[in-house]
Amino acid sequence: MAVCIAVIAKENYPLYIRSIPTQNELKFHYTVHTSLDVVEEKISAVGKSLGDQRELYLGLLYPTEDYKVYGYVTNSKVKLVIVVDSSNTSLRDNEIRSMFRKLHNAFTDVMCNPFHTPGQPIKSKAFDEIVSGMMTQSA
Repeated sequence: MAVCIAVIAKENYPLYIRSIPTQNELKFHYTVHTSLDVVEEKISAVGKSLGDQRELYLGLLYPTEDYKVYGYVTNSKVKLVIVVDSSNTSLRDNEIRSMFRKLHNAFTDVMCNPFHTPGQPIKSKAFDEIVSGMMTQSA
């Protein structure tokens, strides 16, 4: 179960951040923004070794005592970050990958909406519902 889901623009400003314990929202903002350095390192390391063929899923960015932070980058360099509770040991890597695929599809749907301005914060009820489902389900 995800405790925080974030969509970060190519220029590293948040398009969407949502966390479940809302009293810790500032802590999650900090966690997401500190993960961007690791994302940039992984992108540049993969880019040098494989050329243009890169894996979108970046895997575990870093663990903390309470949380594990996972990353994903779209082809347009938009970063998706999912923070999960460290106590959830039953969560496997393929389940995290499927969560990112689902989130990427929802993000693509938002970008395809002619009424959404690219680069603006995401304000979509359908996107909110998908994120809520990912946060409440016990994956």
